[in-house]
This record gives sequence, C-alpha cells and structure tokens, in this order.
Amino acid sequence: MDRRPTLSGWGRLPVPGTELLSPDLEGATVGAALTRGLGRSYGDSSLPAQATDKVVNSRLADRVISFDAGRGVLRAQAGLSLQALNRLVVPQGWFPPVTPGTRYVTLGGMVAADVHGKNHHREGCFGAHVRSMRVRLADDEIVECSPTLEPDLFWGSVGGMGLLGHILEVEVGLRPIPSPWIWMESERVPDIDAFLAALARSAPAWPMTMGWIDCLHQGAAMGRGILMAGRWATEEEAAGRRALPAVRLAVPFDLPDAALNRFTTRGFNALYFRAHLRRHHARVVPLDPFFYPLDAVRDWNRIYGPRGFTQYQAVIPSAAGADGVRAFMRLLTDRGGASPLCVIKDCGPQGQGVLSFPLQGTSVAVDMAVSPDTQRIVDALNAFVIEVGGRIYLAKDAFTRAEDFARMEPRLDRFRALRERYDPQGRLRSAQSVRLGL
Repeated sequence: MDRRPTLSGWGRLPVPGTELLSPDLEGATVGAALTRGLGRSYGDSSLPAQATDKVVNSRLADRVISFDAGRGVLRAQAGLSLQALNRLVVPQGWFPPVTPGTRYVTLGGMVAADVHGKNHHREGCFGAHVRSMRVRLADDEIVECSPTLEPDLFWGSVGGMGLLGHILEVEVGLRPIPSPWIWMESERVPDIDAFLAALARSAPAWPMTMGWIDCLHQGAAMGRGILMAGRWATEEEAAGRRALPAVRLAVPFDLPDAALNRFTTRGFNALYFRAHLRRHHARVVPLDPFFYPLDAVRDWNRIYGPRGFTQYQAVIPSAAGADGVRAFMRLLTDRGGASPLCVIKDCGPQGQGVLSFPLQGTSVAVDMAVSPDTQRIVDALNAFVIEVGGRIYLAKDAFTRAEDFARMEPRLDRFRALRERYDPQGRLRSAQSVRLGL
C-alpha cells in the first residue's frame, strides 16, 4: 500500500504532497510553488503538481489588519475565513458584497477563484469589490496592487488561481445590511422553460436568485425545480426574531459507491420537489441557511463514497438562449451525469478578472460521483459548451482536457502572457495549471 502523504480538495481526489502551515504567510511563501486555504476547491487547483513542490497553507494567517466599521472597509491576511469575517462584521451591520455557497473559504481563495454568488446579476464577482491586495511574486518580491496600481497583476490575480503570485493580504469593501435576516420567496417551477422565464422575471426584482433543478427528470417536466429569491429583511421584518442555535448534522463515514444511483437520486429529487407543498412560499430566514445550506452538514462530501466526486459548472451564454440551456440539460441527463445537487443561476456581464468564470448567461452546476464514465461525460459536456461559446469554472474542475479549455477560453493567451511576465521560470504551479497548460 502506498503510504505517501497526500493532499486533496473538497472532491477528495488525492495527489501526493504535503503542506506547510504557518501564521507567518509572508515568510512561509518564500520559494513556494502554491498557496492553498481551506481546501474547498473541488478539483486540483489547490493541489501540487509534484509531490516535492512547496505548498503553503494559509489558514493560520488569519489576522484582521484593520476594519473601518464606519465605511465598511476591511483588510486582513489572506487566510482569514469567510466564517470568521462574517462573525466580525455582521453584528456591526456589514456583509461581504459577494459570497459563495460555503463560508469555509479564505479571503485569498475568494480572490484567486473570483467567487460569485446568488447576486452575480447585481454585484458581479468578489474581485469587483477588492480594493487592493499584497502579493508575493515568483521571484519573492512583494507587491501591492489594485485596480489602479499594477492593474495587470491585480486583474490577472483576480480569478488567476494563485498562478501570478501568493496572495498575502486583501482589502475589500463591504455592504451595509439592515438586519442579519433574509426575506426569501420560493416557487415550485414545472420545467426548464418555466424556470428560465422565472429567473428572467426575478432578476430585475430581486438582488439574490438561484434555483435547484431536477436534472434527472426527463420529458415535459425536465428541469423542474425550486426557484429561490431573496433580499435583506428590513429592521421591521426582522424585529423580535432570534436565531436558534445551529444544529449541525454530520456524515460520519463514506457511503458505499453504489449508494447514489439513478434510483436513489430520482427518489430524492421527487421528494425534494414535492416537499415544497405550496407553489409560492414567503418567509424570513436567517442568513446562514439561505447562503450556506450545505454547511449545515459536516463532511457532506462523504455521501459520494470513497472514490470522491467532482462538480461540473458551466455558463451557457445568453446568445444560446433557452434552447441552449435545454439542450445542455438534455445532454447532462442522457449522459448520466445527473445528481441530487444541481444548481442554476443567472450570471451578469463578464468581469475584469482575466480568467474570471461568469459571463452573461445561465450557470448550471452539477455534482457527479467519480466513476469510470466521468471523463467521457465531462468531454461530452465540454464539447457542447465550446460549441455554444460558454466556459467552465476552474475552481470546480478536475477533468477538463487542456485542448478543450484552450478552445473555450479566448482570454488564455492574455493570461499566459501575464504568466510569462510575472513568472517566466514557471515556479508557481498547481496540478490543475499543469493539466490545463496554464
């Protein structure tokens, strides 16, 4: 048995390697190939290309350097978690302008992946709200950069997966909130066409929208699901409410590989869809279950079994229309890539991050247990995405081929030029960057 130490991401697909944990991120990153945080990227973007590569884990470097509670401006070390940030700023009436679907990520990781959330159609990605950051380059020089100071380095690092430099500190502008509660409305939607129409209808009216869709159900009801829209509750709507202590469940062991199959998944999807008894439902909810529902289940990634899982997330551009999303859903279902976790969201215009994921269109994200068919499924989905002019999200990817990524990413030459400028020796790298030829 191979007992070499390994590292893995949230998809639990290990590679040989070790990491160095240190609160002195500035010192630890000297000569390092890669920095990683809490390991919530699903694929190999935060994993070493070689077992001997120096990998630094930033999670001990989590000091808040400054917080202006009057203006809502925070600067912190890159290892500060979103969970810790929220604990500090929410009681003072602030919230991050953009949050992904888990609070177990670091500030540095949020910049490197240029995370997006339920409000992309309004606020764009996280990088659009970063005011400045401190970065260690491959030659060990430390540089402060911002949209106006070293802007090429700044926008290359936003969504650049840590390949232009080690992010040491981040300064970000927060958003004022009237309460720590969300006014949420949910709607049961009968099919994918109705879902896309509901998303289009909700986007102008709601700052936050997303949906769960049944990506196994075929026929007239393909793409049925639950649309959720939200806004911050006013002081009056939240008056007198007290959040109950969170009850965290846990998956204590790996489920067998066969536990998730078409029959169990179909059953779960049917129950989840029918559990939404009323067609429309409105209520005030705490922010955590609205933004981070899966965080309520510790180690939920174990439901996919010991072989691990991947998530395929792609954006289908608006130019492809409803027909493009419908065809993508049909391909996903026919190829056997469907699972209980399939999320659909509106995306707004493309941001300035050189490799930032979203563009104007519809994002579909689906979890898939790793199997002998996974590569075939990803290849087929990528062929479709390339044909319609879409792209995939690097923070989720583990199986895309280099040639397919090059065909879907017209900004790749620009990013490679930045890599050549800031790291001509190719010292910064990850398993993903080598796989994709970044």
